[in-house]
Amino acid sequence: MRRIFATVISLLVVLPLLFSSNRAAAQGSGDVFVPIAKYIQKGDADKLSAWFAKNLEIEIFGKQTESSAIQAKQKMKSFFVQYPPKSFEIIHKSGNPPMKYAIGTLNTGSEVFRVVLLVKLQPKASQILRIRIERSI
Repeated sequence: MRRIFATVISLLVVLPLLFSSNRAAAQGSGDVFVPIAKYIQKGDADKLSAWFAKNLEIEIFGKQTESSAIQAKQKMKSFFVQYPPKSFEIIHKSGNPPMKYAIGTLNTGSEVFRVVLLVKLQPKASQILRIRIERSI
């Protein structure tokens, strides 16, 4: 009985620490870009859009628009269909909480794009406020 009690107590102490440290790392240290980069690399507009603010600025090849999250998701889907990603790598991260930005290189095999992401860090759910995609020179 004592062993079971000790095991349960250990789990109650350890599990919340594991989950809270992962969440804190993703929200506060810039690691929020790890899952975002993964979805860009996969060309997964559906999962990427889960990070979108209710309204965000999206700029593709110099055409800038304010879009709802649903409209931005459609724009990203169209972009990924036309330019299927082969790889995506974050090359720079900066900013001060609650605002962070990252610059990445998106390679489609035939073209290379520069992607700039602006994210607002929040305790419950960080949000992408801006995405800019431009052709690399």
